Amino acid sequence: MERSEPLRPTCHCGACELHVTPTDGLANARRRACSSRRRRGAMNATVRNGDLRGAALVLHRLETGVARRRFCHIRGIYTHHRRRSDPGEYGINVGGPEGVNPRHPGPVPWSDGINHPSDAISERAN
Repeated sequence: MERSEPLRPTCHCGACELHVTPTDGLANARRRACSSRRRRGAMNATVRNGDLRGAALVLHRLETGVARRRFCHIRGIYTHHRRRSDPGEYGINVGGPEGVNPRHPGPVPWSDGINHPSDAISERAN
């Protein structure tokens, strides 16, 4: 699997800094139509669990307890989240790293974050 150059995303105030190596650079960047990301149009790049290091941030667990969003403890800026679809992956806010313009990767695909495959499994079990 191809790796990109390491990035150092930060929050707005600079208090939180991550060290990440995105899988396939920004080639896998995407936006999701889930309830929170569709409102802000956030684009995320994939990072495997072992390729993310950084300061402890404020944690917000979502309803299922699998997905976990991280925020700057001072300004509340979203930095990354653990993915519900693959808990071994993180989605990194592409707007965070210095020198990365989230408008430059070209067209970025949207994925369906509302009709999640895990929801269909839990509904069938009930």
